[in-house]
Amino acid sequence: MGASLSGLSEGANGGSAAGGGPGLGDIPESCVACVFLYLTPPEICNLARLNRAFRGAASSDAVWESKLPPNYQDLLDLVPPERYQNLSKKDIFALLSRPVPFDGGNKEVWLDRITGRVCMSISARGMAITGIEDRRYWNWIPTEDSRFRVIAYLQQIWWFEVDGVVKFPFPADIYTISFRLHLGRFAKRLGRRVCSFEHTHGWEIKPVRFELSTSDGQQASCEFCLDKTDHCDVNGNHKRGCWIEYKVGEFIVTGSDPATEVRFSMKQIDCTHSKGGLCVDSVYIIPSDLLERKRRGILK
Repeated sequence: MGASLSGLSEGANGGSAAGGGPGLGDIPESCVACVFLYLTPPEICNLARLNRAFRGAASSDAVWESKLPPNYQDLLDLVPPERYQNLSKKDIFALLSRPVPFDGGNKEVWLDRITGRVCMSISARGMAITGIEDRRYWNWIPTEDSRFRVIAYLQQIWWFEVDGVVKFPFPADIYTISFRLHLGRFAKRLGRRVCSFEHTHGWEIKPVRFELSTSDGQQASCEFCLDKTDHCDVNGNHKRGCWIEYKVGEFIVTGSDPATEVRFSMKQIDCTHSKGGLCVDSVYIIPSDLLERKRRGILK
């Protein structure tokens, strides 16, 4: 097998392979492009190094348009026009596979680099948090642990509620909404990550309720005890001192027109006890099967 591949590659620059047989360079660029329609973007980029025909096919607009979502123009509308004018479809894919901020930088949308599927994240600053203006209850903490470089830290409160809403032309897919939370306040000391649980209390008494609803009537809800000491996350980590993604539920989108409005929340409003010591980072909206494959390590 290695010898045959070596022989083919010898003809990679357009001539025949050793011994007069056909080489990769003899494959028409149009045929290569047809094959690339069935490959992932990383696979296409790797094969582009083989020869001129592969390199040409790997730059084809027809190939890269097939990797973009049908409504990719809606994502481009969030970008200043001068950044994408005159770009090839390959460069547009590269542009959109990096986070595109909107809503004042409090939300980001991007394309998954493997599948071209639409993903989104909403920061804590992009949500309505009860008592966030009062520093006796909440503080904003800058950190590299967040893609938004800041998190909301709860010291103590009786009425806990976080609400968010996003209206966006999501392409047809099944999406999962998750809150990214952390019990305990973390910091760096002498280059090491340390965590304080001084304010962490109240989360084991009663569960937090998570809810979502969509503009077309879909609803989901669930409850989690955030500090149940006998419960670990899916990777076997204890909940304290770790970032945990709590799945709120799923919603189905059948088309990007009209745009789907999604509302989501987490709350623990039983005022018989206080709670504190919780970091709220963001909410993720990710295609459900893509999220599961990432957790299993199939996709990076």
